[in-house]
Amino acid sequence: MATKRGFMSMTMAIAALTVIIASVSADPSTPTLVKTVKGKKVCKRDWECAEWSKYCCNQTISDFFQTYQFEDLFSKRNTPVAHAVGFWDYKSFITASAAYQPKGFGTTGGKHTQMKEVAAFLGHVGSKTTCGYGVATGGPLAWGLCYNKEMSPSQSYCDDYYKYTYPCTPGAEYYGRGAIPLYWNYNYGAVGEALKVDLLNHPEYIEQNATLAFMAAMSMWVTSPRKGVPSAHDAFVGNWKPTKNDTLAKRSPGFGTTMNVLYGDLTCGQGDIDGMNNVVSHYQYYLDLMGVGREEAGPHDVLTCAEQVPFTSSPTPSASS
Repeated sequence: MATKRGFMSMTMAIAALTVIIASVSADPSTPTLVKTVKGKKVCKRDWECAEWSKYCCNQTISDFFQTYQFEDLFSKRNTPVAHAVGFWDYKSFITASAAYQPKGFGTTGGKHTQMKEVAAFLGHVGSKTTCGYGVATGGPLAWGLCYNKEMSPSQSYCDDYYKYTYPCTPGAEYYGRGAIPLYWNYNYGAVGEALKVDLLNHPEYIEQNATLAFMAAMSMWVTSPRKGVPSAHDAFVGNWKPTKNDTLAKRSPGFGTTMNVLYGDLTCGQGDIDGMNNVVSHYQYYLDLMGVGREEAGPHDVLTCAEQVPFTSSPTPSASS
């Protein structure tokens, strides 16, 4: 367990975001601030998009995705048989997103694209944290956010190859935790650096704070994992321009490539396997519930990575349970 001092350092890293959520109830009509920087329009919008950014000139996520929709998408997460009852909620999601909306998460393009990206991100989240099955009450897609950690880890996920950059802490376990489960010491170390939270020494923080768990997943979503590979965000919204080699490898902008970025050969390049189809089904289901419609998900070659050559081989598990 974390020490009191260590736990306080973790909470301080997200304290500002947590506090500012309260202000939205007090004054939801705060106007958008606008200025021009080097000939380009940038904006700030209250607590949710509080950095000067071109993306903050668009609608923010809470303008089109609200508490009742989050409850619709994850309607079974607090049932007695779920494994993270009371952990996940809309407030944690929207608080976490405030750190990434100025970077374009859920704020790129028009409302249609913005809604699709939120559905895409949450499609990954739902599929990786589900305890749904074929005859589950409400259907197998209603059980996202059932978990916040791997229930029966098969190993401690310590890779000594990274002993000089991300050395494993004695006694620490780097099994899957979070909204898009984080595995392995090097991933905890890298994401912890991005969030300025000591996840290498305290990987348990992810399962103790839902805002931090969502922030870790969003960090993975907006960050390129390595040179030559786009972020899932850029692959989805079309910021990424495929090279000739990408085209030959059948990698193109869209939801399919987000799976390739996040899971590599564990999910992609194997045809229409169950693991891939599960992620796709959650995305389509959420598009329907958000009023966008699954028909907007795109054709098979954009929606899936069935025929894509994987960007990488990865030892990271593709499921949270």
